[in-house]
Amino acid sequence: MPSERYRWETLEALKGSSKGQLSYSRDWLLRGEDILEGCRSPPKLSSYSGWVLDRVISQSLQETPLSRSSTPNESIPPTDDQPLSLAKTTSPASQLRSSPLSSAAPSETKVTDHEVHLMVLPSKVTEVEGCIWMYEEVHRLKGKEGLRQRQEQQEQVVRAVSDMASEQLKRFDELKELKQHQEYQDLQEVMEKSSREAQGQQEKLKEEHRHRAKILNLKLREAEQQRQRQEELERLRKEEEVLQLNQQIDPNYRHKDLPRIDLSGFSNRGNQICGLVSGLIRTTSERGFPTQVDVANTERALQEMRGLISSMQQAIATALEEKRKREEEEERERQKELQKQEQLKAQTPVPAQHPRGKEQKEGLQVKAEESTMQWYQQLQDASDQCVASFSGLTDCKDNQVKNIRMDLQKAASIPVSQISSIAGSQLREIFDKINNLLSGKSVQSGGRTVSVTQHPQGLDFVYYKLAEKFVKQGEEEVASHHEAAFPIAVVASGIWELHPRVGDLILAHLHKKCPYSVPFYPAFKEGTPIEEYQRILGYQVKDSKVEQQDNFLKRMSGMIRLYAAIIQLRWPYGNKQVIHPHGLGHGWRWLAQMLNMEPLSDVTATLLFDFLEVCGNALMKHYQVQFWKMLLLIREDYFHRIEAITISGQMGSLMRLKQFLEKCLQRKEIPLPKGYLPSSFWRS
Repeated sequence: MPSERYRWETLEALKGSSKGQLSYSRDWLLRGEDILEGCRSPPKLSSYSGWVLDRVISQSLQETPLSRSSTPNESIPPTDDQPLSLAKTTSPASQLRSSPLSSAAPSETKVTDHEVHLMVLPSKVTEVEGCIWMYEEVHRLKGKEGLRQRQEQQEQVVRAVSDMASEQLKRFDELKELKQHQEYQDLQEVMEKSSREAQGQQEKLKEEHRHRAKILNLKLREAEQQRQRQEELERLRKEEEVLQLNQQIDPNYRHKDLPRIDLSGFSNRGNQICGLVSGLIRTTSERGFPTQVDVANTERALQEMRGLISSMQQAIATALEEKRKREEEEERERQKELQKQEQLKAQTPVPAQHPRGKEQKEGLQVKAEESTMQWYQQLQDASDQCVASFSGLTDCKDNQVKNIRMDLQKAASIPVSQISSIAGSQLREIFDKINNLLSGKSVQSGGRTVSVTQHPQGLDFVYYKLAEKFVKQGEEEVASHHEAAFPIAVVASGIWELHPRVGDLILAHLHKKCPYSVPFYPAFKEGTPIEEYQRILGYQVKDSKVEQQDNFLKRMSGMIRLYAAIIQLRWPYGNKQVIHPHGLGHGWRWLAQMLNMEPLSDVTATLLFDFLEVCGNALMKHYQVQFWKMLLLIREDYFHRIEAITISGQMGSLMRLKQFLEKCLQRKEIPLPKGYLPSSFWRS
């Protein structure tokens, strides 16, 4: 029918339009499915669509009467698909019929179907295209608005997701940093633990190494001692034999009944041989083993001593024979004299007898003075009595008494070990602690309260141990550090002043360990073992091995320096009106007696130098001219005696003494000893 034809023409027109030539992508529709959702809804006609349809229908209705020569004013009956009201109502079609074009007479304007189509088609195309454009514009705007909203929604989602990702990344970084920190701490702890374990293992290995080295050293020392013991015993046997032979040479040993025999030459030569043998033994002890030369020299000395003994025995035998003859002759003369006296007894008076004067001894003394030896023996007896007085404390097996003994010994020994020249206030604290202990007060020692009143014999025990510790400090500490003599001596002097018994025990210990502080040179007695005799001389003997001469001199030097410091120092806080309990007068006596005795090789020079270096300045200020005279005597006379008995290997101590004397006499001044405590020390 015509309407259908027009509809197809309309569709053809739409297809031939520029919009109809556009190609649409299905993929885009799939991607923008949500955006073009409105296009899939059932199509809706706009308000213009009715006008367009009425226009088209009216044109189609006009073609029928024109072709059939019907009048234009003839009414069009309604069709089945058109309602009745459509013909009656005012419409754009009716308006078209009432237009001038429709009212023209057929005769005046004859329009064919083709012309009508050409006239109507552009208008319809335009209207349809406008409607389509409007429809597309509306949907484009809706799509654009939907796209904008969707884009905003997507941006919001992206921002939310970005914020969430940033937050999660931040948390992840924090967790990662926390985990790294924890791992670093764990690693550091593991490393520290490993370091401590390695250090402990290293210390353990060092300790094991030291222990093994100590064991090896002990084994080597034992082997060396076993190797040297035979040699040492052989040397001691030879030395003892030489001493016994020398004792036989002594004029006062066996032949006191031969006053006219001069055995001094034998005695002097025997002493020289003994000195040579002693020097060889000392040199051998320092080296640790004898050389072939030492053995040969010892054998020659022994042979010479035996030859000397044979010569002396021959001289004695000759002298005894001569004496026997003289006695027989004197007996005959006496008989004759008796006969003459009996004959002239009544007439001849008996001549008066004048006592013979004592012969003056030539040379220096070999022994100490009798008064000095009595004083020495009194001190030793007092020390023995003190030991016996606290035997109940030392011999007791009770644990409580043992603890008391240990506490008292620590309380007496530890403060003396703490004496130093750091500060005067510290020295005063130590002095007060010792004084309080001796005064019966309680003191703190090792975290415990200690008092001599805890045991009836506690005070005597502390007296003895305190004096022993003072002397031991001189033997060890002062021997290694000469400056330590003065702080130890000033405390000992102050305690001596307040507790005189401590001073007597200090002297007893000092004389026993260093007999040269008396001064006293112990003589060898027949039957005394060599080792025991060397102990009496002050040597330390362990496992039949005598200490080296350098160590012996070092210990003797330390004790003499302590003694020289004690006699010149006083406790600054003591009673100034009380005299020093053992002052410079005893130092002068010691020096004078040393110069009156025969010198000993290496020992005399060492002790004189130590004594003068420590106490020389105080003696110079006190005795002045008399002291300088004594120094001149040492340099001009006594020094040559020491030099005569000193062998080449012992010249060190002699040269030190010589340089000290020459320096002091040249400057006419003796400097203060090193380590002397000035007055400012007590303000520190």
